[in-house]
Amino acid sequence: MAAICIAIVQFLFAPILGGLSDRYGRRPILLGSLFGFGLDYIFLAFAPTISWLFVGRIIAGALGASFTTAGAYIADVSTPEKRGQNFGMIGAAFGLGFIIGPAIGGLLGSYGSRVPFLAAAALSLLNWLYGFFILPESLKPENRRSFDWKRANPIGSLLNLKRYPVVLGLVASLVLIYIAAHAVQSNWAYYTIEKFKWGPAMIGASLAAVGLLIAIVQGGLIRIIIPAWGQKNSLYIGLLLYSIGFFLFAIATESWMMFVFLIPYCLGGIAGPAIQGIISTQVPPNSQGELQVTLTSLLSATSIIGPLLMTQLFSAFTGESAPYYFPGAPMAMGGVLTLLSLLFARRALVGFGGVKSQVHQSK
Repeated sequence: MAAICIAIVQFLFAPILGGLSDRYGRRPILLGSLFGFGLDYIFLAFAPTISWLFVGRIIAGALGASFTTAGAYIADVSTPEKRGQNFGMIGAAFGLGFIIGPAIGGLLGSYGSRVPFLAAAALSLLNWLYGFFILPESLKPENRRSFDWKRANPIGSLLNLKRYPVVLGLVASLVLIYIAAHAVQSNWAYYTIEKFKWGPAMIGASLAAVGLLIAIVQGGLIRIIIPAWGQKNSLYIGLLLYSIGFFLFAIATESWMMFVFLIPYCLGGIAGPAIQGIISTQVPPNSQGELQVTLTSLLSATSIIGPLLMTQLFSAFTGESAPYYFPGAPMAMGGVLTLLSLLFARRALVGFGGVKSQVHQSK
């Protein structure tokens, strides 16, 4: 429920923060977000009841611009040819955090339930200090635009994308990817417990493996693959590998298979930075913030739809009234949605002339 609350708040507030970052620059939005996160974690550390924890998570959702504004920052400082590789660094950071964060949280939790929140607050505020004293502004004054409330809402920002046909088609592809991802994100523990009788230790080890593979793929391999294959081919191959990973998860019969099948699944991670790189070249510099938070709003919307769809599908095929016992049904659905995403991407990129020509058109 807390995750859904955060998703709803992010869906509503992300376009506002994106518009502000296009008007005033990335740096103040990043700094405000990081400082707000620090205060929010302090609030969570001393929350007296569960209800106050929900309030804290809602605040975090409203201030959650650091990830998306970082995407706009990367678009500002990267050449069109390098954006895909540089977007991958965000994924690599996420992968490493996926490994280190739970380990630190588990260790500090042994000293009290409030200690992990205080540590998170300290890290957020240290990050804010780093940004305040070292991080330069990335958005040049000539590339800024006025703030417009008509575009500072989820519907308005999405409708504005109609000006960019390639972007609109790829956004449809992204929505399917985001929904498909919840086959794993919302069901991994349920699925592995149901089918393989995994305990907390094995689930934790598998998630650490996911984080490590994501960091390797998005922090290293994409810097070789995308320049060699190009962003369009990297997107197609990545989505195909992603789909293969889902289908293999669905039919796995032994625990060790889940670890092996993580390889094609995580290699599919080259698709994300590739599609972000292509999309960012279609939009002018003064709309990069709006673009990134529009994508965040869509991600938030799918974070409401995806878990409901995938968990209900899991329940429908594992319950007593299941027409056919198939706990891998959400994984298979993820594979189907990813293949549909591939079709949408191919359709959107028919006639796509490459990065340089598209940048020229957007100007």
